[in-house]
Amino acid sequence: MQIGKWGNSLAVRLPREIVERFDLKEGDSIDAELLARALQRSQMTREEALGRVKALRRPLPADWKLDRDEANAR
Repeated sequence: MQIGKWGNSLAVRLPREIVERFDLKEGDSIDAELLARALQRSQMTREEALGRVKALRRPLPADWKLDRDEANAR
């Protein structure tokens, strides 16, 4: 993000990706601290992301079996 002059005030220029992600419109008010926290979460490392996915992993039932024909049925 870039800070620029707007009249006698300073303004923050938001990249398009942030505007689209948070569905921001002209005139919206934002909490800079909340926005910063949300952006931090979205910039986690690959290892952090994999760790979160692994934490959600659940064991399959003992009698579960992959049926390739069923999986590939169209």
